[in-house]
Amino acid sequence: MFTTARYFIKTSFAFFILGLVSGLYIYGAKIYGWDLPYTLIQAHFHVLLMGGVFMMILGVGVWFFPRASKDDKKYNPDVVRASFWVYSSATLVRFVVEIFQGMYVRGIADSIGFWSSVFQVFAAVLIIYSIWGRIRPVGSQIREQRGEKF
Repeated sequence: MFTTARYFIKTSFAFFILGLVSGLYIYGAKIYGWDLPYTLIQAHFHVLLMGGVFMMILGVGVWFFPRASKDDKKYNPDVVRASFWVYSSATLVRFVVEIFQGMYVRGIADSIGFWSSVFQVFAAVLIIYSIWGRIRPVGSQIREQRGEKF
């Protein structure tokens, strides 16, 4: 497994744990009356979906897709690695900022939350663009021509 794919997959597990703990807190707040910032539910959903699920999909994609062809100018492992760090950082910042937005008066947190979202979207699109050429059939079209069904 490639180092970058391990980063994606392990980080997705960390985001899943963060999402599970925040969900547990949400449920505890409902049952025991703990303080609950109204934005924690949004932060919980976001960290599970974008930090856990989407990052896992990207990690498995980076890992399983065949190597980029020799003429593929889009794929650059350094760009994917840098985009991983931007995406991970932006996801974590957005999670924290969303919680703070529910606890404090709006202000700079709104702007930080928006720009972390912009960085998150930019990094995700850049990763997808980079691995797009790796999504191709390798061997399956030969098996299909022989009549194999799968």
